[in-house]
Amino acid sequence: MSLKDFKKDILNDVKVELADEFDQNFERKAFFTKPWKRERKNPAAKGSLMQVRGGGGLRGSIRATVDSDSVRFTSSKPYARIHNEGGEITVTKAMKAHFWGEVAKLQPRAENRTKSGKLTKAAERMSDHVQFCKAMALKKVGSKIKMPQRQFIGHAPEVDNAVKKIVNKHVEAHAAQVAKLMNPRR
Repeated sequence: MSLKDFKKDILNDVKVELADEFDQNFERKAFFTKPWKRERKNPAAKGSLMQVRGGGGLRGSIRATVDSDSVRFTSSKPYARIHNEGGEITVTKAMKAHFWGEVAKLQPRAENRTKSGKLTKAAERMSDHVQFCKAMALKKVGSKIKMPQRQFIGHAPEVDNAVKKIVNKHVEAHAAQVAKLMNPRR
């Protein structure tokens, strides 16, 4: 086995292991052992905005690629970086228009009510999202929204440990093969 193939095997194993670990961060709702800040102010709201498939699919957008010297993780979602690193977002006219469109599309209608006139459970969840969208649409253009960091990809001691474990496994396996080649009588 060439050194190039040896390195490629290690990088491919690192890719698989870290892709799984980074995906598990969404299950943990934490960056390994560092919990994410609470997402929703409404305690009745269910689920995680980081995982909502129809609401963005951040979790499913993560891709890993291997080049000659590294493994690179990316997302096709333009908001991935702000969630991973935290920061401020400036409200724009386009954002306001988007959220007004969401309000119009998601506003609970008569068919989302029981015979007694109460909202169905699905409509109640939708209503929470409509309230969020309405609040966003009512923000002033130019105002700032502080986005807390909810890291899901990046460097951490757990990443170093996973990489070390993979490298050691490969080195030990190849050392055993070299030992057999050096001493064929065994």
